[in-house]
Amino acid sequence: MEVKIIPSSSSFNVLALLLTFLLGISNVLADAPAAEISSKNYTNYLQKACHSTTYPQLCLESLSSYTSTIETDYLKLCSTALTVTLKAASNTSSLVKALSKQRGLSKTEAGIIKDCIEETGDSVDELKRSLDAFGSLQGSDIQFQISNIQTWISAAITDENTCTQGFDDRKISDEVMRKIRMKIVIVARLTSNALALINKFKLLVFLFMFWVDNLLTGSSVLLSFCILKFLES
Repeated sequence: MEVKIIPSSSSFNVLALLLTFLLGISNVLADAPAAEISSKNYTNYLQKACHSTTYPQLCLESLSSYTSTIETDYLKLCSTALTVTLKAASNTSSLVKALSKQRGLSKTEAGIIKDCIEETGDSVDELKRSLDAFGSLQGSDIQFQISNIQTWISAAITDENTCTQGFDDRKISDEVMRKIRMKIVIVARLTSNALALINKFKLLVFLFMFWVDNLLTGSSVLLSFCILKFLES
């Protein structure tokens, strides 16, 4: 699945450019003053971004091959994280469907797998809605739109966890349980990481919009400093 490029929109482009500018300032201050951005800087940027996620190492491993696409753009980082997560969820959903056709399943196993098919399918739908919505952010209610994205991603996590919870205290072969659980755990962690990145993005949007509202006041200087410190964290 190719990384989805966020479509342009006049109302969102200004926000995107300024957010990218602010994030770029943080990266330059920390890593490469007066130096041209290189692939090493892209990797450093990704490492710092992944540090704020629930599973930093998995975040880095899953996104490291996309550093040249992400560069130092937080919008592309979030979009890429959602794309990678959606791809993993789709593959897992296909695996669960394939297991349902396996011969020799007990009635209990067939029932659990059937439930997992529904849960993983719902997860894929919710992640797709999140990615589509993220690529279409525009207008004055961006924060509300991001809240919807957060809700869908959270629902996807719930669905993923519900699938594996069906294994508890149930008679199911180790082979079937291992195949499903291993994939679901990875997808759930990728989804959790994507949510962490989106959560930070929403906070950045809030800070930016507050900064714009106070642009002509003395408080904007202090807020700008706070934003830079936040980006360096």
